[in-house]
Amino acid sequence: MSVTATLVERPPPRARGWPRSRVIGYAMVGFWILFGLGIVSYLIFAWNADFFAKYAPAYLKGLQTTLLLVCISMVLGAILSVPVAYGRMSSNRLLSGLAYCYVYFFRGTPLLVQTYLVYYGLGSFRTELQTVGLWDFFKDAFNCGVFAFALNTAAYQAEILRGAIESVPRGQWEGAASLGLHKLQTLRKIILPQALIVALRPYGNELILMVKASAIVAIITVYDLMGQAKLAFANSFDIQAYIWVALVYLVMVEILRHGVEWIERRITIHLKR
Repeated sequence: MSVTATLVERPPPRARGWPRSRVIGYAMVGFWILFGLGIVSYLIFAWNADFFAKYAPAYLKGLQTTLLLVCISMVLGAILSVPVAYGRMSSNRLLSGLAYCYVYFFRGTPLLVQTYLVYYGLGSFRTELQTVGLWDFFKDAFNCGVFAFALNTAAYQAEILRGAIESVPRGQWEGAASLGLHKLQTLRKIILPQALIVALRPYGNELILMVKASAIVAIITVYDLMGQAKLAFANSFDIQAYIWVALVYLVMVEILRHGVEWIERRITIHLKR
């Protein structure tokens, strides 16, 4: 037998039978299948046409509020994330320190606490806000929710953007400089197109998290999708109020997930052999 043959290790034998991990896996899959079938069966046999006719328009209105809240927050967060990401990557210690503190606070504290601080905390400064003309904005619960959500997602989006830009090899910057491109041209034409491919999945995850976290604003009297579900349950004491809203959130998340996957396939088609 040659020396090479003695150094080659044989692969471990394939597990046969029913090891404990396989049994647990099949049991968990079976449990979730039965759970899903149970929910569907309940909705079929406990179908309440009067409940659906009465509260479906309110749910649609709440869905519009949820989508509007998430869209505005994500856009404002994306705009705010650019200077924050720039500060995080800056060599200026003051800018870098301020950006770090901003990201540290909003990533390290719960979104619910941040929403309370904006909605109830700023209400303590009513006189000062009236003086500068901002009370009309902050007295609206929806505006407070948008403000808190935008600040929160800006911190996460800044880190996503920073990580994506820094993932591009340094040689790309040096190669662009050798061609006579200044930094702004390099960033816009070379770095960002590559960075956005890396950042697409994290951005998609952040959007999905924002959709699910948007239910928090129901606590500050915003009648979004969750707020309408709470109102429907308070009036009917029917658990379907929450089951239907859970299904709507699930559908939204699935649509977003498949949308991000489709965009990723489209923009990375040139990378596939």
